[in-house]
Amino acid sequence: MSVELGPDRPAFGGARSGAPGNSERAGPAFSLFFFSSDGEEKERGKYESLLEIAAFADERGFEAVWTPERHFHRFGGLFPNPSVLGAAVAARTNRIGIRAGSLSLPFHHPIRVAEDWSVVDNLSGGRAGLSVTYGWHPKEYVLAPELYEIRREAMFERLGVLRKLWRGEPVTFPAGGSEHEIARIYPPPVQRELPVWITTARTRDTWRRAGEIGANVLTALYAITPAELEENMAVYRSALREGGHSGGQVTLMLHTFLGDDPAEVRATVREPMIRYLIHHTELYDPAMIARELRIDPAQVGERHRRALAQIAFERYWNDSALFGTVETCSAKAERLFAAGVDEIACLIDFGVPDKETEASLERIDRLRRKLAASAAKERSDEHG
Repeated sequence: MSVELGPDRPAFGGARSGAPGNSERAGPAFSLFFFSSDGEEKERGKYESLLEIAAFADERGFEAVWTPERHFHRFGGLFPNPSVLGAAVAARTNRIGIRAGSLSLPFHHPIRVAEDWSVVDNLSGGRAGLSVTYGWHPKEYVLAPELYEIRREAMFERLGVLRKLWRGEPVTFPAGGSEHEIARIYPPPVQRELPVWITTARTRDTWRRAGEIGANVLTALYAITPAELEENMAVYRSALREGGHSGGQVTLMLHTFLGDDPAEVRATVREPMIRYLIHHTELYDPAMIARELRIDPAQVGERHRRALAQIAFERYWNDSALFGTVETCSAKAERLFAAGVDEIACLIDFGVPDKETEASLERIDRLRRKLAASAAKERSDEHG
């Protein structure tokens, strides 16, 4: 993939000098999210494509680039370590936020996470951010089998330690038969506070706890409806206020593809999205698929996975993705922002060919600029 950059932005090599930190927000925030399911493919250039798109997003003024952490399966298998990719993105960009979405925190010692992401923060001039999760798939817990049954509590505990380490607060750890106090990590991070998100969808108590500790939230519509999203955001905002925290950001990840005609968009995204969803169902227990389709678990096969993926596609098409034109998607995005979403993270690498994805990126940028202009006009009208 080769996306077009501005005349003053090199396609490769180091970033230009500029102010550190995320791009200045002129309106509703849009970012780009990567979560490919083709980790088994042998073709070269996958990471180069990601870095070119990150440079495009940086040039155009997007909010952030998100990469996940996944292990042992082609679904997300290109992304075993978001800090490594984050360092590569830092070298290619100048302004854009560099975020993990999401780091499975129970798999990692908090010192390791703090040091790795402090390197990213230093390389980027203070643009690192981190969404953490406790995961769900038992197979991935080969990395921390003793924590699987207590994974959510382990995540919150380690997040508390991570934030202390980042701030330079002393933390005591067991070390070689005794205890050792760590008072500072090296290199010291650029940002005084690490921007933190908690990844959750339907677990309302996790929304509440995120608010209580003053964390942001990264969410998606794969397990909840837009109405349930609004209810969860209300719980989160209430917990923020009760905890005495200002701000608080909700980032919504949405599979995104924009074209010039809705029928053409549907024809373009349908098979890639169904294939993507089939790959995702490979992570599911056959008994769960059997319950959804009301069949015997022993009968679950490829055609049943496809049937489930086809059902899911219709839900995504109707209300759980940004599929359509700039005009149709601007109305949907405006509703989401009005409901309380602060940032839409556009998942773009779900299998549509590169040429079509490149054209969609231009339209996503048009959508971003359209909503930014609308927001600026509203602010101007409010101030006379």
